[in-house]
Amino acid sequence: MEPENTFTLSEAERDDVAALAQELTRARPGLVDEREWLDRCRTLSCHLPARLQDRLRAFRHDPGPTGRLLLRNLPAADSVPATPREPDSVERRATLSASVLCALSMELGDVIAYRNEKQGALVQNVVPVPGREGQQSNAGSVPLEMHTENAFHPHRPDYVGLFCVRSDHDRAAGLRVASVRAVMDHLDAGTREMLRQPLFTTEPPPSFGRPDSGTKPHAVLTGDAEDPDIRVDFHATHTSDPWGRQAMEALAEAVRTVSEELVLEPADLVYVDNRVALHGRTAFVPRYDGQDRWLQRAFVHLDHRRSRAARAHHSRVLS
Repeated sequence: MEPENTFTLSEAERDDVAALAQELTRARPGLVDEREWLDRCRTLSCHLPARLQDRLRAFRHDPGPTGRLLLRNLPAADSVPATPREPDSVERRATLSASVLCALSMELGDVIAYRNEKQGALVQNVVPVPGREGQQSNAGSVPLEMHTENAFHPHRPDYVGLFCVRSDHDRAAGLRVASVRAVMDHLDAGTREMLRQPLFTTEPPPSFGRPDSGTKPHAVLTGDAEDPDIRVDFHATHTSDPWGRQAMEALAEAVRTVSEELVLEPADLVYVDNRVALHGRTAFVPRYDGQDRWLQRAFVHLDHRRSRAARAHHSRVLS
């Protein structure tokens, strides 16, 4: 029996999604960042297979104990170009993969981006970049620390979508996911309380060009005491408080204990609920031969209105 956090499309459903995505590849003006194309994408997303829509809406309502949803057997292009290798690579064309990613993401909310990251593109390529192997960023290939996406930002994504265009050569790059719902069972009351104090600051990642400095002091756990949201990046979140550091160490150990690893195959799409789940990646060895690991990423907000002051009118790009 398939796990609750995994959904595999039937062949008929896959064909229906492929037909919808193919229509989007032909929709004017053929650019995913343009309002006209996005309006068409929103309209067509209402015609995704009913069973798929139901599963996405159920995930939006409750991300479950793992905080992630893996969708399998989505359509993939018959031929895939060489994996990009330039810094800050994005996908502005309405390719099949970008169309699938955007159409499904619109069933969760509004696709958004950040002006200081990858030129504000709505669909971003996550690929290894020569010379950046050791970075704690989407361009690196060393182990990527577990983190809340854009933990430093006041308007973090609610969801992160990752569509696998191509796996790495050795199938070694594992997407790691850990839900705070599972973590809570491994934290004592004192640690939980310490993580709820505004003792922590978080620096922007290298992909943002490190604008300004870190955040104002914030808590790592917020909201309901038994079912909190989490905001942390184990590479970029720091505290000068000794008890705070001890709480962070306990949290990191708990995250390691409960984390799961997913090796994505082409045409897999995983959504991570960025409010309750952390994600990272294991190490892999890129070859820079045009066949390296290639994911396409999109960010989703449930409530587009809440970021209005950070966006130009009608724009989906946040400052």
